[in-house]
Amino acid sequence: MGLLERVGTLVRANLNDLIDKAENPSKMIKQVILDMENQLLQVKTQVAISIADQHMLEKKEKETGDKAADWLRKAELAIDRGQDDLARAALGRHKASERTQTSFREQVADQRAQVVTLKAAFAKLEQKLAEAQSKSDMLLAQHRRARALGKASDARIAIGGHSTIRTFERMKEKVNRHEAVSQAKSELAGDNLDDRFQQLEHDEEVDRLLVDLKAKRGLTA
Repeated sequence: MGLLERVGTLVRANLNDLIDKAENPSKMIKQVILDMENQLLQVKTQVAISIADQHMLEKKEKETGDKAADWLRKAELAIDRGQDDLARAALGRHKASERTQTSFREQVADQRAQVVTLKAAFAKLEQKLAEAQSKSDMLLAQHRRARALGKASDARIAIGGHSTIRTFERMKEKVNRHEAVSQAKSELAGDNLDDRFQQLEHDEEVDRLLVDLKAKRGLTA
């Protein structure tokens, strides 16, 4: 990745998103600031080099322009003296210098555009770095508050949601179990009472049979 691409990545970086995704937000934002500082130093150095190259190319363009003009004057002088061959040679040098000057002029234009781009990148990165430095504490505090609120919400959901439902379910099961036990006891008590009445009726029938049998045999009860 080139220098400008790295700068673009840092400039486009969303500090809030980076903090949210980081396992260690404090360490992460310090690293981002360090990366920005390093890249800013590199861009600043590159801007200085590019400006120096621009000045050098501008100087070369001027020098070749001066040479082209000088060879043209020499060609004119040779013509004035009737030395056409010498004039022809001077004109050849003049055209060569013009071509070289045109090449340098194009390079100067490209170099100026590069300087403008690097200066813009430097300004944006410098602004982003200042923003990160000024907001780092605030962003970290916001992140901590957000996480704390998230945990509190989770706790409220747990207390007011599933935990409460489970509590009611346990209470309901306990009541149902108590009702079932009471019903079973009632049924058992009812069964015992029926048995006693059945036994009483059986005893009465036996007594009647005994009386009848004694009467048939001429015995008194």
